[in-house]
Amino acid sequence: MSERQGSDQTPRAFFGRRKGHALKPRQAALFDTLLPRIAPDLSKPAPADLRMLFANPPDDVRLEIGFGGAEHLIEQAQANPHGGFIGSDAFVNAIGKALVAIDDNKLGNIRLHHGDASALLDWLPAGALARIDLLYPDPWPKRRHWKRRFIQDDSLRRLARILKSGGELRFVTDIADYAAYALARVMRSQDFIWTAEQAADWRKPWPDFSGTRYEAKARREGRVPAYFIFRRR
Repeated sequence: MSERQGSDQTPRAFFGRRKGHALKPRQAALFDTLLPRIAPDLSKPAPADLRMLFANPPDDVRLEIGFGGAEHLIEQAQANPHGGFIGSDAFVNAIGKALVAIDDNKLGNIRLHHGDASALLDWLPAGALARIDLLYPDPWPKRRHWKRRFIQDDSLRRLARILKSGGELRFVTDIADYAAYALARVMRSQDFIWTAEQAADWRKPWPDFSGTRYEAKARREGRVPAYFIFRRR
């Protein structure tokens, strides 16, 4: 996931890669058949009760922004059949992978947004989500690009709006500089508190965390992830 700054009059837009290799025939077919059935229609107002997006209303609804290979999204949906999940990604190949996994596993508790996460954030009702997962977003390592990082003062306010009180923002990065950068902004936020009480709380994944291929690669290359849970006040 990457991002860019919008104009002073428009909200920040978040962008990832749009397309990589060509879609496989099945993925392309599911774009035409499955995606229209499970994509939130942002041209219409969101339901006041977001659970109504699902045929079987779940206990609560979570959002994963920039889900990549969709491993975490799919495993969470399988492990929590009574929960509702929205995955957002602008990368067409990420959507293709998710569609195949949803179809293979007959998962009715996932909705997919293909496009800029900013539009989805603006569409979602206030206090609608129990949790937001942001796993390994683009770190934009060059200092002159830090303003493009997802975690910023304004984006934290936007995420806080759609989280219910007591809801959680879970953030993972394998870049130490980004971890410090994000933590500094959360600590000065009026909306979030960091839940960690000891080092193990951010050095180890939370109990239900589902690993990803990116995480496995990071560990092989010697990068150590940090796992943050920020609670909405």
